[in-house]
Amino acid sequence: MPKPPHQPVHAVLHALRIHPVKSMAGCAPGRALVEPWGLAGDRRWTLIDSTGKVVTQRQQPRLALARAEPGQEPDGGVRLYAPGLEPLTVGVPEPVGGGTVAVDIFGTRVEAVPAGHDAHVWASSYLGVEVRLVHLDAPDSRRPVDPLFAKPGETVSFADGFPLLVTTLGSLDALNSLIARGDHKEEGPLPMDRFRPNLVVAGTEAWAEDGWRRVAVGEVVFRVAKPCARCVITTTDQRTAERGKEPLHTLGRHRRLDGRLIFGQNLVPESTGTLRVGDPFTVLERDD
Repeated sequence: MPKPPHQPVHAVLHALRIHPVKSMAGCAPGRALVEPWGLAGDRRWTLIDSTGKVVTQRQQPRLALARAEPGQEPDGGVRLYAPGLEPLTVGVPEPVGGGTVAVDIFGTRVEAVPAGHDAHVWASSYLGVEVRLVHLDAPDSRRPVDPLFAKPGETVSFADGFPLLVTTLGSLDALNSLIARGDHKEEGPLPMDRFRPNLVVAGTEAWAEDGWRRVAVGEVVFRVAKPCARCVITTTDQRTAERGKEPLHTLGRHRRLDGRLIFGQNLVPESTGTLRVGDPFTVLERDD
């Protein structure tokens, strides 16, 4: 891939996205707290199947049509919505008598606390298969970040591999331009929700993120761990749950790195604090 250009002076945080339940639609707050393992409330819940494996849009694209929002109480609970079902409020479960379950997330095992029976019935009814909703809370039960890209003690919740994901409007515009000239132009332009980022940055040139190594949003500093490899979820229309060919077809032709199709960058916080939409975005270190 060509070397990315330098970033313009005026770059800002354009949007924040929090997904309380992994693979469900989330919300776009105006501000969010950065914790060491990600945005507060992001991907602290997930669905698992009868064997304990995490269930995502990879297996169940209809999860795109379900939505999870933070509950009214500031305890980490969630409010669930899905077509054809009454909304359900789920509080953070207590691990009564050591009542955790083993969760297999991409080959890594963690212990999580199952939600109440009504949550399991609700989610199973929606998907038409037996699933359970579980919550990951205790810091000592979180997963370590990939040691090839992490420092000792760095952890992540139920995100795919890293605490946060950043994407840019400039790169999305460039990708959509490539799609418009390709074999499946009828599928474009694609919205940013296909990529399920936490942070969306405006004011940078296309693919500038390829060269970032440390960045700051407001006063919060992040290390750029590695490019984000994309999967079939990006081909799922988040409004219809239907799948197509894009963006993987175009990424395969133009954004392939070490055999992986990439869009966006994975981040690890180096500090904590509150992010606000409109905060200045600064590149602190880059490959030149």
